[in-house]
Amino acid sequence: MRRVLTLSTAAAAVAAVAVLCVALTAGVAAAPDAGAVPAASGSGPIAPGATPSASADECGTGDGTELVGCWNGTHYEESVDFEETDGLNETQLEALTDLTMARVEHVRQRPFKEDVPVETVTRSEYANDTAGGNSSEAFRRWNDGVWEALFVVGDETDANEEIDSVFGGAVSGFYSPSQDRIVIVVPDGESPDIDPSTLAHELLHAMQDQYHDLTDPRYVGATQDGDLAVDGIVEGEAVHVEERYAARCADNWTCAEAPESDGGGGDGADFNFGILQTVLQPYGDGALYVRELRDEGGWAAVNETMNDPPESTAEVIHREPDYEEGNVTFEDAATGGWETYPDQGVDGAETAGEASMFVMFWYQSLEYRHAVLEPGATVRQNVRIHLDAEAQLETRATYNYAHPVTAGWAGDELYPYRNGDRDGYVWATEWQTESDAAAFRDAYVRMLTAHGDGEYAQGSVYEIGSESDFPGAYGVERDGTSVTITHAPSPEGVLELRPDADLTLPDADGDDGDDGSDGGADDGNSTDDDTDDGDGTDDDSGSDGTDGGNGSGDTDDSTPGFGVAAALVAIVAALGLFARRAA
Repeated sequence: MRRVLTLSTAAAAVAAVAVLCVALTAGVAAAPDAGAVPAASGSGPIAPGATPSASADECGTGDGTELVGCWNGTHYEESVDFEETDGLNETQLEALTDLTMARVEHVRQRPFKEDVPVETVTRSEYANDTAGGNSSEAFRRWNDGVWEALFVVGDETDANEEIDSVFGGAVSGFYSPSQDRIVIVVPDGESPDIDPSTLAHELLHAMQDQYHDLTDPRYVGATQDGDLAVDGIVEGEAVHVEERYAARCADNWTCAEAPESDGGGGDGADFNFGILQTVLQPYGDGALYVRELRDEGGWAAVNETMNDPPESTAEVIHREPDYEEGNVTFEDAATGGWETYPDQGVDGAETAGEASMFVMFWYQSLEYRHAVLEPGATVRQNVRIHLDAEAQLETRATYNYAHPVTAGWAGDELYPYRNGDRDGYVWATEWQTESDAAAFRDAYVRMLTAHGDGEYAQGSVYEIGSESDFPGAYGVERDGTSVTITHAPSPEGVLELRPDADLTLPDADGDDGDDGSDGGADDGNSTDDDTDDGDGTDDDSGSDGTDGGNGSGDTDDSTPGFGVAAALVAIVAALGLFARRAA
């Protein structure tokens, strides 16, 4: 079950998969071979795990499911003969679905096994069906602790409501494995128009379900990192196929224009971009991961990875199927009445993972104007680290989640604690090398001191005042490749949570912070040189490559998805707001 990111209830045992279009597609030329697949039976080389497509002459009504590129008598080279701009009636939706299924078969080089029902639901109906999320008070409090530890959701903010806002604001559609159906979310009060990319994406999920059974527990991570990792292959394949589909539309297919986005949640700046950018990670990195798998081993390699999904976002970010993790050692030694949540997460623990840790540091620049990832650079340059991805998809921009501060991740266990009405956590992290551990520790200290008023004293509990979104006391310890972070409302609480920690109360030893770390309230966090050029954009203008959020499902087993326009508008709006604040 999805423990943190989902809107589903505790009864949900599986995840449905929804489209999350992660960037802009219009006006970008596809690579010459981006959509190239064999056009007819027996023509051209066939990659491992692929089946050649039927010719138009081979496609007839009543044909079985063994043909590729032909569904219910509709051949992939045909086109629909109705205008979609005024909305689709039931007959037209069926015709569009048949054509899209034939085209997805052709692109994916594999036949569907059975029909896939496609329905529509208005945005207000969707919002009503998904409102509330997991209603367990214990889960919601535990979940608050997770997102507060990530410095994404503040102490006085409800993380679950923030997630609802991101997921419910711009949902474009979802596929439910338990119900074997696709639901497309459409604006209220309008005839339903269907985005062909959304439909192709969701139909690919239906095909995955028919071959791999997406209700299998292996497709639901036990932790946040595990869940994002599984989505790396599930959503990555869907985006890769969607890309190739779009390339054919740009080349020689007649494809309908995507309907204008209804904006979903309205003003994109209302989204929590830390949550949004965490959820987006599988859709960009996952598509690149699948592209490399297919380049190296054809569709057979993708099938193998679907059968044995990635276990960490690090594996997907770095595209290393054999990525090695370390052992996280943690013993609950808390005193003074502090308790974990043994029935939440994995024995009370969440695993944040590399993607979430990167977003944690990056978000400090976007939301709070603190240069954490690279203190020697401007705040705006720190924001652009996430936007300037080295590897790109063929038809859209993508995001960067790799940085030396988090690239050495080898494992982590985050334990939220409670003690009456007090909350805290212990976060045990493991790194590949001591240098990796030091880089993470120093960045975390930079983040603390950016929110606090004073310098960091080595070996002392650090305090952040009540004016911050993240008030309280923090202990940071590094031992070789391990870094442990402890948080409580007071310094004494930190020592109750970690009585064996090598930490002293603030100012107990008069340390002035000369520990060689990058502490200090102004370590690269000045915004004096981060003003924009007057038009809401930065000086080194270029593609901001951002996208917006769409949630997912109206059932307990559904996973939110996000639409292109909403995401793009949302993050551009946020960056514009950032520019105005920094001016």
